[in-house]
Amino acid sequence: MALRGMPDIDSVMKERLALIGSWAALVAGFTGEHVGEPRLIITLVGSPLLHVDFKFVRAGDFAERVEDPDVLWDRDGHLADALAKHPPTLPSLELQWIEDRFWIWVHYGATKLGRGELFEVIGFLTYLREAVLGPPAARRVGAPPRGVRHLESIAPEEARDLRATVCGYDRHDAGRAFLAGVELYRRWRDDAGAAVRRHRDAERLAVQYLHDVIDRTE
Repeated sequence: MALRGMPDIDSVMKERLALIGSWAALVAGFTGEHVGEPRLIITLVGSPLLHVDFKFVRAGDFAERVEDPDVLWDRDGHLADALAKHPPTLPSLELQWIEDRFWIWVHYGATKLGRGELFEVIGFLTYLREAVLGPPAARRVGAPPRGVRHLESIAPEEARDLRATVCGYDRHDAGRAFLAGVELYRRWRDDAGAAVRRHRDAERLAVQYLHDVIDRTE
């Protein structure tokens, strides 16, 4: 919902759950600080039970988006004007940002594997898929880089490759999945054709450390 020129917007933001409850059969709802978006209200409504997100923004902020929405109601045309003047902007994918961090992350994850902290390793591999592997996988097919969201449908070949990075609660399986993630990163980084300053020493040392850890766990 876009709020235009309202002097009492602060009070509206405090009453969002009550407003939603007047529009739909609200079962439960909470604000979206955990995803960095406090304007968002994440709800269950029903019956039938549905997950519905409500985002309250000023009309002036409505143009900031990554895709065009379907406008169901626009009282005075301000939303249409904002959309027409400002095309959607895809989030950027900073491959250099990833390269600057990736090999430190590899070493960090390898230390967890060496200690047998498998829950940590499993969570770490999930993070790599979300932050490092999912975004370039989506960009390979021209889709917005949004972690691994919808990857099975928008990039089925890349999603099949990512299966190798999933492991069970087993040190050998975790090491195999870790190495698969490293190789996927290398391949997709090189395929991107972008000008990335590579940290070759860090790469060599971190990968060797990972292999040493895996060899000790076998």
